[in-house]
Amino acid sequence: MNTRRAWPKAILFDLDDTLWPIAPVILQAEDKLFAWLREHAPRVAERFTIDSLRQARLELLARKPELHLDLGKLRHAGLVAAFEEAGEDAAKVEHAMTQFFAARNAVVPYDDVLPGLLRLKKRVLIGSISNGNADLRTIGLSHHFKVSVAASQFGVAKPDAAIFLAACKELDVAPEDAVYVGDDVLLDVQGAQRAGLRAVWMNRTGSEKHLEHDVVPDAVVRDFDELLDWLGREHG
Repeated sequence: MNTRRAWPKAILFDLDDTLWPIAPVILQAEDKLFAWLREHAPRVAERFTIDSLRQARLELLARKPELHLDLGKLRHAGLVAAFEEAGEDAAKVEHAMTQFFAARNAVVPYDDVLPGLLRLKKRVLIGSISNGNADLRTIGLSHHFKVSVAASQFGVAKPDAAIFLAACKELDVAPEDAVYVGDDVLLDVQGAQRAGLRAVWMNRTGSEKHLEHDVVPDAVVRDFDELLDWLGREHG
């Protein structure tokens, strides 16, 4: 007896650390930003370090937790405060942010991502849901995604069910006909499941965090090849 279910109508993805590694990119972006500060806003560079700017952002976030929805806005606000404290022209902050975002979007997708997206596009609608500020157009991947929902624009972040449901609505699919794929067991897996989607944990590192948090993903995969294998096994 064939118990396999129909293929999902849509597969939605997290971006950072699911489609590409983000930590080294952010570190490099902060280095490039600070190099720009040394040249164009030396009083800020003399008064602060990369670490002290980061600490100031964390303190600002503690005072204004609503900024967690838009990390770009948080960084911008932190720079404005630093410029003002150092006596630099805060009008330069826009140029500083341009430098940062250019470097922040210089991501390199994992080798399996592009071939995997191309294969999936033949079968399902593709979308993304992200709490970060990656720009798929700048990165050069936007044409693969029918819908992209960002917390900074939507006003609600994962794991809130609303952002998952909004993406499904934009794709015109029911939550039960969608699969969400992400690297975070709480934000991505648990969040998607509570919104009624199935959730695949993209666990590229061999983590066991799902056991720590008592989360049971619908599948655990290391890469797109394993994701596609699971889809093939589970669906007719």
